[in-house]
Amino acid sequence: MPRDVQDGVGQTLGVLGYGAIGRQAARAAHGLGYKVIAFTATPKNTPESKKDRGYIVPRTGDPDGSFPSNWYSGLDKASLHEFLSQDIDVLLVSVPLTPETTHLLGKDEFKILGRRNAFIINVSRGKVLEQDDLIEALKKYLESGGAGGTTAEADGLRGAALDVTDPEPLPADSELWDLENVVVTPHIRYDSPQFLHWHVLNGYAIRFCTNANLKHSARGSSNVQRSFQIVEQNLTRLAEGKTLLNVVNRSKGY
Repeated sequence: MPRDVQDGVGQTLGVLGYGAIGRQAARAAHGLGYKVIAFTATPKNTPESKKDRGYIVPRTGDPDGSFPSNWYSGLDKASLHEFLSQDIDVLLVSVPLTPETTHLLGKDEFKILGRRNAFIINVSRGKVLEQDDLIEALKKYLESGGAGGTTAEADGLRGAALDVTDPEPLPADSELWDLENVVVTPHIRYDSPQFLHWHVLNGYAIRFCTNANLKHSARGSSNVQRSFQIVEQNLTRLAEGKTLLNVVNRSKGY
């Protein structure tokens, strides 16, 4: 299938869920020339509210919330649709899975994104998307003559990169495997090479952790080491009576 090659200059990245993952994606995309816009559940109307209050790996993310040119927020469909209507070229889905975000994106949302032939990246959870509706929107693009880019003639979503699906592992007979405009990875976007070795056995990814992986490497810190760094910082904060990092809000579910 012939594909148009495009760089990020002049394109818009919409980040649905501006947490640690969304902020790091925004940092990378901004460096490639993308315009970044963000959507959060609650308003971020002040410089203070836009700051990241969680643990931040040095020189990563968006500590001050400076990359988005525009912020959108809300828990209702109207607010979500306003965000999706902003000529988004690439949509990153990075929200937590909660009752409110289950099947957050479906036929109506894909129709809005399809006007721009948006590309969807899902690193959240498979159930955030209505998968059958997603497949329909992806097939619609192929059937209307799309060739990898945004075209006036084509309709639907030009492609998707899915690190998560519903269910997991993705059944062998799923249409997603055969769609030319889809890339599926086995829920590994969080991995660092220092922590996990991946081996493929009978079509499934099996994770092996060795002592060597837990030691410091010149290539960077592993997920385990970062977890202990959070614990260390939180012990210090606890002793000093400060607010802890990465506190889970049980009422919100994340």
